[in-house]
Amino acid sequence: MTRKLFGTDGVRGTANTPPMTADLALRLGAAAGRYFRRDGLNRHRVVIGKDTRLSGYMIENALTAGLTSTGMNVLLLGPVPTPAVGYLTRSMRADLGVMISASHNPAEDNGIKFFGPDGFKLSDAAEAGIEAIVAGEIAPVPPREIGRARRIEDGRGRYVEYAKTTFPGRGVLSGLKVVIDCANGAAYRAAPEVLWELGANVIPVGVAPNGHNINDNCGSTHTQTAAEAVVAHGADLAICLDGDADRVIILDQHGQEADGDQIMALFAARWADEGRLNGGTLVATVMSNLGLERFLTGRGLRLERTPVGDRHVVEAMRRGGWNLGGEQSGHIVMTDYATTGDGLIAGLQFLAEMARTGRPASELARSFDTVPQMLKNVRYAAGQEPLSAPAVKAAIAGAEARLKGTGRLLIRKSGTEPLIRVMAEAEDEALMAEAVAEVVSAVEAAV
Repeated sequence: MTRKLFGTDGVRGTANTPPMTADLALRLGAAAGRYFRRDGLNRHRVVIGKDTRLSGYMIENALTAGLTSTGMNVLLLGPVPTPAVGYLTRSMRADLGVMISASHNPAEDNGIKFFGPDGFKLSDAAEAGIEAIVAGEIAPVPPREIGRARRIEDGRGRYVEYAKTTFPGRGVLSGLKVVIDCANGAAYRAAPEVLWELGANVIPVGVAPNGHNINDNCGSTHTQTAAEAVVAHGADLAICLDGDADRVIILDQHGQEADGDQIMALFAARWADEGRLNGGTLVATVMSNLGLERFLTGRGLRLERTPVGDRHVVEAMRRGGWNLGGEQSGHIVMTDYATTGDGLIAGLQFLAEMARTGRPASELARSFDTVPQMLKNVRYAAGQEPLSAPAVKAAIAGAEARLKGTGRLLIRKSGTEPLIRVMAEAEDEALMAEAVAEVVSAVEAAV
C-alpha cells in the first residue's frame, strides 16, 4: 500500500491548513484506534505527548476525540520529548504512542507521529494501513465502549529518572558547567532537571516557551545563542536540542559545533574499543560525510548507509542487529538506551566520555576531518514537481559528470518540508560549489 499522508517522520504540515487540521487529526486518531483494536486482544491504551506549539492543544483534543470514539483509553502526558513517548509507550504497556510535534520546524507547523507497543515508530506498512482506514468510513464503538481520557502528571518525571540511569556513575558531573538549549520545546523542563540532578552547573537556554517561539533563534538548528552563552559563562560545552528533543548538536568550550557525524564517530570508536559496537557497524544516512566513512574504515569498522530519515536508520539497525546509528543532523539512535533518537541521552553519553577521559569537548568533538560538503535548499509550492523538469534533470546530469571520480552529488525532496535539498561533497571546493550552483539555479528556474 502507498502512503500519501505520511512522510519520513509522520504527518506534518502548517497548522490549521490541510493536512494538519483538527478534522484530519480526529480521523487519524479514530483510524489508529481501529487499526490497533482489530485483533481484540490489546489493552486499548494510548499515550499522547506533545511539544510546546500553540496548535498542540487543538491537535491533542482532536486526536483524543478520535481515539476515544473507537474505544481507546487515552493517557495525556503533556509536553515531553519524543523519546519519552517511545519509552513510556513501552513501559506503560500501551498499544500505541503518539507525539504531536513538527520537530525542528517553525512554530506554525505541527505534526503527528506514531509509536507501536514496542516503543518504535510504526512501519511503512502500518502507516499505510492507517491511511487506508482514514480514506474510508470509520465506525465508532457503541456508547458503552467509548474510551476515557486522563492526564498523567508524572510522565516527565518517569522519563527523567530513566534518562539518569543511562549515565554511568554517580555525581560525576560535579564541576562541569553545561549550557543546555532546549529550543523552547518539549524538553524545556526535563533536560535541565536531569543535568542538575546529575550534579552539573546548569545554564539553561530556550526554556521559556510561549507557544510561538519553539526553534526561534535557538536549539540545534540555531546554535548562535547557545554559543554566546558558552563563551559568556565559560562553560565546558553546550547541548543543543531541537523542538522535540530527538536530535542534538554539541558545542565545545569555544562555541564550535560538532554535528551528528562527529558525535557518532566518537561513540562508535569508544563502543568498538569496549566490544559494545554490534557487528562493528555504524548505521547512518546518505547525508553523512565521507570523512566519517574513512574514519570508520581506518579502524576496521563499517558504515551502513540508508535513505534520509531516522526511521530508515532504525529499521536498518533492527534488521542487522546493530545498536548505534543516526544522522548528520543530530539524531543519535542508541538502541541499548532508546527506541528512537534521543538528544538528551546522547548528550549524557558525550558528558560521560568527558568525565571518563578528562579531555575537553573540543578534543572529543573532532574525531575526523570532514570532506568539504555543501547543502542548499530550494523551496517549492504545493503541487510542483521540479525534479521532473527536463532542465533540472539535465543540470543534475551535468553536475554529476563534473564530480565523477572526485566527489558525489545527492538531490532529494525533504520528507518534512516543501524543499529540494541539493548536497555535494568534493575535495575541490570550487568544483563542488559550481556543481551545486548549477543544480540550484535550474531548480529555482523550475519553481
